Amino acid sequence: MSRRKPGALLPLETEILDVALSMLRSEQATFHGFGLAQTMREETGSRSLTGHGTLYKALSRLEERGLLTSRWEDAAAAEGRPRRRLYELTRQGAHVAEQARSDRAGEAAARSPRLASEPA
Repeated sequence: MSRRKPGALLPLETEILDVALSMLRSEQATFHGFGLAQTMREETGSRSLTGHGTLYKALSRLEERGLLTSRWEDAAAAEGRPRRRLYELTRQGAHVAEQARSDRAGEAAARSPRLASEPA
């Protein structure tokens, strides 16, 4: 197994940032891990969440890199259930997510010769 390049994101990390950016644009600035996993499965058909803890390890790595921030929700908001850790995309995280989207769009255009060769 090869090691990833320093600074490179794993596909799951890129997917998390992309979904977080979509949520932010839908005026849902904060999210919790379980809700994020549900959104990833429902909206993108994600199959990246293969093992217990995979998502939370990725969220932790993204937070360490400054792409997400997190905090524990207020105890009053928990209303009889365990408190959740709430995550939020940082400005840098939004920039990285936008760049990843742009890169994917460029790759898709390059793979589609018919579209690339049509006049603008």
